[in-house]
Amino acid sequence: MKKLINAPETAVDEELAGMVAAHGDLIRVIEPNVVVRVDAPRQGKVGVISGGGSGHEPMHGGYVGMGMLDAACPGAVFTSPVPDQMLAATAAVNGGAGVLHIIKNYTGDIMNFELAAEMARAEGIEVSSVVIADDVAVKDSLYTAGRRGVGGTVLAEKIVGAAAEAGADLATVTALCQKVQDNVRSMGMALTSCTVPAAGKPTFELGEDEMEIGIGIHGEPGRTRMKLATADEITEMLALPILDDLPFKRGDSVLAFVNGMGGTPLMELYIVFNKLAQILKGRSVTIGRSFVGNWITSLEMAGCSITLLRLDDELTRLWDAPVKTPALRWGI
Repeated sequence: MKKLINAPETAVDEELAGMVAAHGDLIRVIEPNVVVRVDAPRQGKVGVISGGGSGHEPMHGGYVGMGMLDAACPGAVFTSPVPDQMLAATAAVNGGAGVLHIIKNYTGDIMNFELAAEMARAEGIEVSSVVIADDVAVKDSLYTAGRRGVGGTVLAEKIVGAAAEAGADLATVTALCQKVQDNVRSMGMALTSCTVPAAGKPTFELGEDEMEIGIGIHGEPGRTRMKLATADEITEMLALPILDDLPFKRGDSVLAFVNGMGGTPLMELYIVFNKLAQILKGRSVTIGRSFVGNWITSLEMAGCSITLLRLDDELTRLWDAPVKTPALRWGI
């Protein structure tokens, strides 16, 4: 294992310290390991929080700041944060208008967020939640009942964060998050495994001429393992099931999101996006907004995912709204 770490057991703590050192104007870290925007809580503003295992950076801590998340709970690598973290995050951002939990559909995340919400309500904080489950690859997986929550989570955090920043109430913000969930679909693939620091060896094995289609962000098995194909062929294997699932239709405008899993060069992601644009044009689906890069990763895994969100005027306006976080910044 070759990694720029000091010790597996301190990697997350040191990462968070480094984030504060780099972005102390935007975030702070409170116990027990919760990333909070520096000006939280803001009175009268709905708080928006999310969380999950570390190893998916910049999600979620990189999305804490103006116009996006108010707090994020990082667990150990690929491990759900604990309810105490979620409760601390909820309390830290509560400005009296309630708090929304955005939860990826993984069993540990759901269980712990539900427990934290119960504890927060007992303390008089109004809490609502939305589960993101956008992965069309498999119905159930090793870590989920139902579809996994993947790339759609980032889009939900940005759009919902913009609405909360503009003063929308808890019911409106919650309904908007559900609207994103109802209109977003994703699918990913891997060329290589990744290595969890505490394990010290690859999560799974792929031959030099093999790839996994439909894999999860923790290395969960996908739809099929097969011989390596071209970028265009891989893009079709991901895009067509997404388009057929919602289904997306002629005349739709979409946010087209090509995401790298952590070890994929931008050169390759743009090759995938080029083919995706051709496929969408062939279906008479318009790319209203585009998003390319390593935004929800799986440590150093090589591979990519495609996410399509069906847009309307409201979602487009909120996507374009100003944001200032360690990872995303525009319109400021």
